[in-house]
Formats: sequence, structure tokens, C-alpha cells
Amino acid sequence: MINKIKAYADLIKFSHTIFALPFAISAILIVEKGIPSFYKLFWVILAVVSGRTAGMSFNRFFDLPFDKLNPRTKNWASVKGLVKPTEILILAIFSSVVLIYSAYKLNELAFYLSPIALLLLILYPLGKRFTNFVHLLLGAVYFIIPIAVEVALKGVVSLSSIFLGLGMAFWVAGFDIFYSLQDVDFDRKIGLHSIPAKFGIGKAILFARFFHILTFIFLILTGLFANLGIVYYIGLIILTAFLIYEHTLIKENDLSKINKAFFNINGIISILYMVFVALDIFIKT
Repeated sequence: MINKIKAYADLIKFSHTIFALPFAISAILIVEKGIPSFYKLFWVILAVVSGRTAGMSFNRFFDLPFDKLNPRTKNWASVKGLVKPTEILILAIFSSVVLIYSAYKLNELAFYLSPIALLLLILYPLGKRFTNFVHLLLGAVYFIIPIAVEVALKGVVSLSSIFLGLGMAFWVAGFDIFYSLQDVDFDRKIGLHSIPAKFGIGKAILFARFFHILTFIFLILTGLFANLGIVYYIGLIILTAFLIYEHTLIKENDLSKINKAFFNINGIISILYMVFVALDIFIKT
């Protein structure tokens, strides 16, 4: 049983929830200007975790034929058969149901809009079959997180949530480009699409830099429209320093530090953002 749980955790990369959850909590804090009721907090967090689990499961299910051929993914639980394809699909469907039910428990509008989130979660893993800008499809998944949070908590959508969503979207799209640098040769050989596969490593790095500049701009706009204070902007400066450091780790002729840039630095960035949003809000209150 323990080994099976470990296999499922490896399958969905549960530890990577650190990329989405802190930003979702940040959105909660910004919308509520504090902490909502335990009821709302529980269902919003469950929706985020179940949505991400559904997305990763659909990704593993649809990509299994490619993952079996890719040397980089030969030790993944899905490839080694530790989790069977039917089990992956069942997990994806179950997580999707949990997401929809969580939205239902929050409010009617959130429930009616929840299929949009599911559509994006399914579209992303399929996107590499038809568009070089598949990274923006993943960005779209993250774009709707703060918007969905505000719909769930308030039943409305404000500019601050839209700007936070855009900041998250380009942040994720940028580091997804970095991640896909590992598979440039494989993607070209198999016929899968990505910015690195289409434009080459050098230009892909420039795309990632541009996306992360947009991230910085949209996070500034988030602070302005959410009436956040000086602590928030100090946090943005520190966060930006980590983003710059992330880019120094990735070089056209040296991709050996991709995992450090992808996992470690981006995890720090998401947590830092949440911490400084919380500090700014609670210091003022």
C-alpha cells in the first residue's frame, strides 16, 4: 500500500503543488484582504489540489505513448507500469469530479464555470500535438486560478485577479519553456511541438525571459489594483532577483541546471509571493 501511494505521488508529482497552491492562497488573501471562513478555505484549496491532480493525471494518460519512448521519462511510475493506464484515467476522472463538487459547494457560478477549468486541463497535454505555443495553454490553466478563486469567494471578477492570473500565466509558461528544453531532440524526432523544438534553444530562452518580464509587469499591476502596500513591492523586488537568478542557471550550451531552476527556484518564488502578500495584508490590518 505504501509503495502504491508513493507511485501515485510520483505519477502526479504531488510535490509540484507548491507551484500552484501558494499563488492560490495569495489570491485568497488578496480577495478577502485576510483569511476567509474555514468552509470557503477548505473547498477552494480542495478545488486547486484536485484540479492539479486531474491535470497531471490527464497529462500522464495522454502522454504515455511518448513517455515510453523518451529516455528521460523511462523511470516514471506510469512508464514502469507501477500505475496502470486505467488507474491513471480513473484518478483523472475522480479528481475532476472532486473539482466540480468543490465548485458546487462554493457557489452556483463557480459550479457552472468549473467545466472551463477541466477543458483547459485536458487541452494542455494534447496541445503539444498541434501548437508550438503549448506553454501558453499551461499558462491559461494558471491564469484562471485567481479568477476562479474570486468567483468562488465573491461571485465577481476584478482587475486585480485578472492581472494576477496573467502574472501567473506567463511565469508558468516561461518555466515550462525551460523544462521542455530537455526534450528538444526527442520532440523534433517524434513530431511534438514546443517553442524550443520550433525555434531552437537560444530563441526559446529569449521567449522565457520575455514571458518573465511580463510576469513582473502584471504582478506590479496586481499590487496597484489590489491596493497593496510597500511590503508587497519589496517582496516583488526579492522575487524578481530569484527570477533573474533562475535565468542565469540556463545557458544555451549548458542545460545541466534545469532541474535546479525548475524545481527549487520556482518553488521559492511561489512561496515568497504568498509570504509577502500575507505580510502586506496583515501588517496593514
